[in-house]
Amino acid sequence: MFSVRRSQRLSNKERIQIQLEESESQEEKTYSQKVTKRTTKSNVSRQNIKKARVKKTDLISESVEEEDKLSNNSAQPKQENKNLLLPPEKDKKVSHKTMPSIKSLESVTPLLLRNFTAKKLVGAHVSAAKGVYNSIYNAHQIGGQAFALFLKSQRKWNSPEYTEEQISTFHKALKNFTYSSNQILPHGSYLVNLGNPDGDKRDLSYKAFLDDLKRCEQLGLKLYNFHPGSTIGKCTSAESIHFIADGINKAHQETKSVVCVLENMAGSGNVIGSKFEELRSIIDLVKDKARVGVCLDTCHAFAAGYDLRTKETYKQVMDEFEKVVGFKYLRGLHLNDSKTELGSKKDRHELIGKGYIGLDAFKFIMNDVRLDGIPMVLETPFSGDAGYAQEIELLYSLVEK
Repeated sequence: MFSVRRSQRLSNKERIQIQLEESESQEEKTYSQKVTKRTTKSNVSRQNIKKARVKKTDLISESVEEEDKLSNNSAQPKQENKNLLLPPEKDKKVSHKTMPSIKSLESVTPLLLRNFTAKKLVGAHVSAAKGVYNSIYNAHQIGGQAFALFLKSQRKWNSPEYTEEQISTFHKALKNFTYSSNQILPHGSYLVNLGNPDGDKRDLSYKAFLDDLKRCEQLGLKLYNFHPGSTIGKCTSAESIHFIADGINKAHQETKSVVCVLENMAGSGNVIGSKFEELRSIIDLVKDKARVGVCLDTCHAFAAGYDLRTKETYKQVMDEFEKVVGFKYLRGLHLNDSKTELGSKKDRHELIGKGYIGLDAFKFIMNDVRLDGIPMVLETPFSGDAGYAQEIELLYSLVEK
């Protein structure tokens, strides 16, 4: 039996590598057939999970009873939200028959939540700490059918380049965990402001922006979501919009395929993008229309005055979006409730159904066929992996049969 103490020394990278070595096995080929039907309850509890039975896969190789016993017998304190894999003994050969991949019963939960046939691709913004490939594992663990990540540190302008090993591991992990590029919506750095009228500062932002786009291409990702920018109170909105479009056009010339996805904003201060018309103005100035898009953030839209709470107002907002921007440019959504009232111009995210927007708006979204097949990413206040998993399950439960 493997030592729990040893499991604490196994990194996410090693866990993923072990998964990759078994990806060509027969169990892997029939993976999607062996995942238990996701539960229909939004409040997933330990008691409900105990009633579930998940067959062996490359991720679950020992019985639920054995895993629970292993977890209960551990002398180590419980580590919340750490779904650690157990390493093999050094003198034993690793195989899907000898390697238990799930530490405890709680770790099975995300596997029960995954919905491979869903038309809506719901997930969350997950951590890519200690290796960009870790984002894939983290998205899988919460049952996400989509996810967002930061491609590098958000606290500094420059970050180390990806190694060939990191890039290779990311590509293999995507295949192993059955994600495609259309399910992933990377988020740009908050430091970047392409609309800054200061030429030197705008150039610094552009270099960071371009670096992110090149990282997307290294990882085979097609979309890149970012905040348009701000006038910082030193130029007109029209001038700032031209700066933003110029940056996009220049970046398109230095990259090959990534779509620059403009995020709508809440409207505080001097930011650009709180109005659909501003997003359209940027798009109009972009030369390659196939490589520009929009991500709608529900909290930002609500804070900017777009009311999503009733069928009538939801329809009005979406009709206006179609008229001004066009659904052909919609490449993703950020699903967030709001801590503040309609038109507050404050970007304050809240848990789904717990804020001023309310649950009905998200029911309209989950049943809007125009939103099928695009990444829909939670950015709600983080309450642990279990919190994201339950919100994902809640959203899927809103789909009408």
